[in-house]
Amino acid sequence: VQLQASGGGLVQAGGSLRLSCAASGSIFSTNVMAWYRQAPGKQRELVARITTGGTLKTYVASVKGRFTISRDSAKNTVYLQMNSLKPEDTAVYYCNRYPYVNEYWGQGTLVTVSS
Repeated sequence: VQLQASGGGLVQAGGSLRLSCAASGSIFSTNVMAWYRQAPGKQRELVARITTGGTLKTYVASVKGRFTISRDSAKNTVYLQMNSLKPEDTAVYYCNRYPYVNEYWGQGTLVTVSS
């Protein structure tokens, strides 16, 4: 099973994007879901995670106040709203459970922020 992220693209600094990731019900309903990213030449990092009920959200310090993670149980979908984007946010973004499962990695979606 691979989780496919979508919604990436090219945006100018200060712009916004919303990423989406649909999962099967069996994965979505029972797991903490998360967004990760991997910038060129860097290791993959956890960006944000959200509990099954959506009540607790955690972010890496570099995106706090700019990114918002959410989940829609009716659609088995997790979102990442990214505002005030910076060039350093350029990366391939992936969704997975937290902690991640290697088998769930999809191709990710590329976010490129131009200065």
